[in-house]
Amino acid sequence: MKKIILIVLALSLLFGCATGTEVIIEETTAPATAEKPTEPTFAWEMNRNAALSEQLSNAAEGTDITAVVVVKNGAIVGEYYKEGYNETSLLRLHSCTKSVTSALVGIALEEGLIEDVDTPISDYFPQIIGNKYQEEITIRHLLEQTAGIEWPEWGTGGTMWLSFVLSENWVDYVLSRPMAAKPGAVFNYSTGNTHLLSAILDQVDDDALAFADGRLFAPLGIENYEFNSDPQGIIDGGSGLSLTARDAAKFGQLFLQNGKWNGRQIVPAAWVGESTRPHAAGYNRYGKYGYQWFVKQFGEYDAYYAVGHGGQYIIVVPALELVTAINSRTFGNIYTPQTIFQEYILAACK
Repeated sequence: MKKIILIVLALSLLFGCATGTEVIIEETTAPATAEKPTEPTFAWEMNRNAALSEQLSNAAEGTDITAVVVVKNGAIVGEYYKEGYNETSLLRLHSCTKSVTSALVGIALEEGLIEDVDTPISDYFPQIIGNKYQEEITIRHLLEQTAGIEWPEWGTGGTMWLSFVLSENWVDYVLSRPMAAKPGAVFNYSTGNTHLLSAILDQVDDDALAFADGRLFAPLGIENYEFNSDPQGIIDGGSGLSLTARDAAKFGQLFLQNGKWNGRQIVPAAWVGESTRPHAAGYNRYGKYGYQWFVKQFGEYDAYYAVGHGGQYIIVVPALELVTAINSRTFGNIYTPQTIFQEYILAACK
């Protein structure tokens, strides 16, 4: 665990609808005895809306929602934790992890580690050369979930996902699946596609976990996290990340700020825009699909969001400078947190 000595710059943020708000922090010089440079820590500005917090508590009562953090104009305006949880609790993001993996791909592209999104994945998995259609799959297809690999995951009780994670080699398992459609033709949600992205990151920088820590988590001051991996040590970029609810909101805030944090461009601004616009059909109730983000309207407002099994959400509404992170265990209906977001959070933060 990195040791960091920093001074947090106090922020003066209003609850109103000011636009372009960027969270700024100030770093002190590391002590001479430090073995390596430190990264800034971060403390959220608090601007609590008591009525919203009470509504969240009432709405979550009797449900399996474990944590909610609402950020407006860069300040926390509402927060809820189920008994037994708090702001330091590590919470599994499940498929919200996919949006983090997408951000890492964008960083790798910016650094020239990946040539472009139309690079065929056979450059990284030569075993598929000669396999009709599979060798046509590109990184873009993986990002937008149109690879065409047979993968019944959504709405099937996770049966494909379970056999996938119980396999001895996750990459081989994904690539052993038959093709169900020509690449680029059909949207089909697949954790397997995202794991191939993780495996590509592991190849281009030798260690995808170190890459994630150095390029994304450390610059954001995120130290308290867990990232599961497959039997070969490749991070589970499809569903394996655990963060605190506040740090999940921090990731959403990073995207709201067009990838910029503390004056530093962490994720390329162009990638933020490209990955959060519609690329594929998606699913009716959840919206269209970008690069590992869902894209839809909540009421009259355009938004994009990460979603995970059991009701994990990171929702970004740019026009309202609004970010909401929700963690829950509503496995029977992962749509429940969306309802609470629309009826309570969105209504209070307009």
